[in-house]
Order: sequence, then C-alpha cells, then structure tokens
Amino acid sequence: MRLHHRFGSRTATVLNSVPSPMHSAPCGSKPLLFSVGVVLLSLLLCAGAVGQSASAPPVAQNAPAQPSSDQTTAEITSHEEATTFKVNVKLVTVRVVVRDAQGHAVGTLHKEDFELFDNRKPQVISQFSVEQPGAQVAHEQKTSQENPTGMPLPEVPERYIAFVFDDIHLKFADLALARTAAEHYVTTLRLTDRAAIFSTSGQTMLDFTDDRKKLHDTLLQLQPRPIAGNLIADCPDISYYMADLIENKHDPQAMQAAVQDALGCRGLSGGTTLQQQAALRTAESDARAGVQRVLAVGGQESHVTLSVLKDVVRRISLMPGQRNIVVVSPGFLFPDPDMLQDFTDIVDRALHSEVIISTLDARGLYTVLPGGDISKPTTTSPLSAALELQYQSQSALAEDDILSDLADGTGGTFFHNSNDLDAGFNKVATAPEYVYTLGFAPQNLKLDGSYHNLKVSLKTPAKLSLQARRGYYAPKQAADPVEQAKQDIEDEVFSQEELHDLPVELHTQFFKANDEDAKLAVLAHVDVKHIHYRKIDGRNTDELTVVSAIFNQNGVFVQGTEKKLTMRWKDETLESKLGPGITLKTSFDVKPGSYLVRLVVRDKEGQLMSAENGAIEIP
Repeated sequence: MRLHHRFGSRTATVLNSVPSPMHSAPCGSKPLLFSVGVVLLSLLLCAGAVGQSASAPPVAQNAPAQPSSDQTTAEITSHEEATTFKVNVKLVTVRVVVRDAQGHAVGTLHKEDFELFDNRKPQVISQFSVEQPGAQVAHEQKTSQENPTGMPLPEVPERYIAFVFDDIHLKFADLALARTAAEHYVTTLRLTDRAAIFSTSGQTMLDFTDDRKKLHDTLLQLQPRPIAGNLIADCPDISYYMADLIENKHDPQAMQAAVQDALGCRGLSGGTTLQQQAALRTAESDARAGVQRVLAVGGQESHVTLSVLKDVVRRISLMPGQRNIVVVSPGFLFPDPDMLQDFTDIVDRALHSEVIISTLDARGLYTVLPGGDISKPTTTSPLSAALELQYQSQSALAEDDILSDLADGTGGTFFHNSNDLDAGFNKVATAPEYVYTLGFAPQNLKLDGSYHNLKVSLKTPAKLSLQARRGYYAPKQAADPVEQAKQDIEDEVFSQEELHDLPVELHTQFFKANDEDAKLAVLAHVDVKHIHYRKIDGRNTDELTVVSAIFNQNGVFVQGTEKKLTMRWKDETLESKLGPGITLKTSFDVKPGSYLVRLVVRDKEGQLMSAENGAIEIP
C-alpha cells in the first residue's frame, strides 16, 4: 500500500469521475449504491458526519471513459449498472472459542480436531480459520517516502466498542453499579479506541467517539426506563416467565401461584364459604387479566430490546476495524417464536460482519430472596410462596441463557455470578485471544425456515471447553445473487482487512482552494496486464467494481462512490499500449481534517477482490 499527497510522474491512463447533477436532499445526503449503509447512517448520523461539504460528491455516470487514445476508448467503458456476480454456495458460519482449564483461549487446534453436527448429522467443515481478533486491526503507515509534506498521518482507530445498556430491564441499583464500573473502564481506553453508548429504551445514545468527557456525561444520564413506567407493583405480581407458563404452556401450578398472590395482595382471604368462593373468582379474574397485561408489556420490552441490538450490530458493522459489542443487562426473555427468529438473525448478522458480542449480567451474584421482596405483601399460602420462589429461580436461569447464547454464538464472553463488575468490564470488552471460524454447506437444505440444532465438539477434548452457537434457521428463499454481491462489497468497504487478489494500488492527493474547503482525490491504479480475463469475441474481457469511501477520524462514514469498469482489450492493446496500467480518479469535496480512505475492487465473477487502506491529514 502506498500513500502520498501528490501523484507521481507515472504514465498511466486516468479515468475521471463525472459529476452528477443532484437535487437537494435532507441533511446533506450523498449518492451511494450500497443502500444499507445510507439508510442506517441517515438515521443515526444525520447531523454528525464530519467533513461533508454542501455539494454532492462526484459519481461515475453511464458515460464512456476518457483514456489516452481513440483505439483504447473503444475497448473500455465506465458505467454504474447492476451486475450479476457469481455467488458461492451459502455457508453456515459457526464461531468457536476453545478455552483451557484456566479459561485461556487456545489457538493451536486444526480443522481435523473439530466435529460439527447439524440436527445430529455430521457435516463436512469446508471452511476453517483461526483468528486473533486483537491482531486483525489495520496498522497504517504513519510516515512514507511518498509523503512530501512530512506531516504525520492521522491516528487510525483500531477498535470500536459499543456499550448497550438494557435500561428497559435493569433495576436502579444494578444499573448504578454497572454504570460506575463502565466509567472506570472508559478511563482505560487507548488513543486508537472508539466507544459508543446505546440504551434499549433509545433515550440515551452517544455515537462512536474518543471524547472521554462525552462518554462520562452520557453514562451519568442512564437510568431505568421500563416501558410500563415506574409504577406501584401490580396485583397480582406476575413475572413474564410465569405469564408465559400460564398462557402458552398451560401450567396449572403457575396459575395457582398467581391466584394465591392475588388473594394475598388484595386481602381477599377469610370470611364465609360464599365469601371465599367469591374472593377466589375475583382472584382468578385478576390473575388472568394480569397475565395478559404482563405478556403485552413483556413482549413489547423484549421486542424493543432485540430491535435495538439488531440496529447496534448494523451500526458497528459500518465501522472499519475490530468491532465489539458489550450488552449490559439482567437478561430478558422472548417466548414468541418470531422473536427467536429475530435473535438468530442478530447472531447471523454479527457473524457475517465479524462482530463479537459479549454480555455482562448486571445483577452480579444473583440470589432469590426466600421471603421475596419485603415491599410486597406476602401471599396467603406457603405453597404459593414456594412456587413463586421456584419460578423466580427458573426465570433467572432462562434470562441468563439468552445472554449466554448471545455471547457463545458470536465468540464473545459471558460474565455472570460475580459482583466484581470492574473485572467484568475488563473481561467482556476484550476480544478472545483466538477465535475459530467453521463453515459448512448444509446438504439438501430445505428452504422452509426451520430451526436446525448445531453441536460442535472436539475429537480429543483434553480438558478443553467450547463455546459456539447452538443453532440457526434455514432460509425461506434463495438469496438474490445481485443483492448478495452488493452486500459483500459493502461489508468489505466497512472492514479494515486488506486483500490483494487483484493488482491494485491506492494513492491519495488533496488540493485546498482556501482555508475552509479542500478536494480529496482517491486514485486507484490497476495493473490491467495481470488480471485474469475471459476471451469473448476475440477480446480480453472483464468487469471491475470499484468503490472509494472516506471516513472521518472516528471512523464515521462520510462519503463514497461506486463505479463499474468494463474492459474489452484487444491483444495488441493489452500487450503494448497500456503502459503500467490505468488509474481511476474519484474526487470528494471535504473540509480540512483527518480522513481514513478505503478502496475496494472486485472482479465480475466475485472470486477476486482487493481492498486497500489509506490515511491522510488535510491541514
């Protein structure tokens, strides 16, 4: 990778982007072909993008390119029409963390050491890799011989951490302790770290930043925000777990406990036989009404929580570097099968985008009080009190299972049953030292949306423990190859991993018209002689998709363009008339500041891709 501020004397064919007339758009929106990023960023960062100018960025149009000779002109065109890419068979990805007896991640295993089962049927592991998440960040050159200004290039953000506080489900005491521990952890962030704060209620949010004061002030704003509000305890006091047992699983003991609770909190016990019968009918009516109320509120709270988690995964997927999400929660439930599908989608999206989700049970060392909450009236029956205690314990375990599944499924860490939340934040905010990625293509997979149980094991356990996802949903329809290709390109744009399948070099330059405005040029030099062409009608044919994108110093997307380059070279042109290659130039109107540059080039078949990183400081 070469970075410089002034393009050298290399002789090359240069293809310039052609400005596109744009109508005014809200909040300075920019034309992009990867629509997911545009939609999400327009929602979250409408007012926060740094370095955007008022005018639209240049975008390649359906116009012929401008190479150096008339003969070459007939052999190369630039356009932006949708192209069908060859998409590989859909793989199911399983991220696995293996730990020894001391809890340290093990990174010395091989594909042959693993066994993988889909609905108890052994699968062939067709994709295998072992990664060190902490070592995957892109390290940019801070100085370069091609940097004539001698100015240091900007610090490149290497790690992004999104803290998600479940203020819908957290109680004040637990949230206060977690908030304090989070403040302690924020003070340890490195210069190349960027942190963001989100809440499941949506009422507290701070986008990725390195400003410690903003992080501190935002943490202080956190407080419990249940959807039902801070009301007096309901009568009867029925948990979401119990309500599901009563309504969906028809558990008579759970119903009995709810009725007894209604008798106790309303003081309906005692009296004559007729009065007792009337009281029992009233209590049963109250219990059934309470079940419906709790199911409605609990379902809404879980749905909102999952929606926020899905949005945070999408948001952090657009950041270029190591990406970690830390969910701070007491756990939650979603008995609705549709919400289980949403949960699986979150895990799939995180796996696809290489996002690690860790979870911290903010309840600490959780215990169920034998006498229950002292602020709540006691029930009339010791049996019902014992049942409620039993259901509270079962509910706590089920809520923990959700947090555990979320961490295990994405290669993260689940911290629970400890009051040392300072140690907890240090643990969950750090990616495992080693993560294995196993991929397999399910045989005869039916597109019916059914759930498949997964199991990963070691052929020789050797006192090692594994954490991995427990299942996935089969798709309900085949993936659209065009949309999948666009998604693959977008994922690569918002990554920092460098790929070198194609002979591509990234160069940058800038020009300042005045102290307030600058033009940043991204130059993609392609050595077209060493591309693998297909022979069609006697011509050397290939098509490249080229995406240039710039990010501000916090890694927030600013602008980007995509163009497609169709080449149909004659043999003599390719051999002797193109010199060292061609260069595609894309210009962006920006403000002075620090920028990260990302260049992604992909061939028509989708088998070869190059991705380069750059950094530039415009004084």
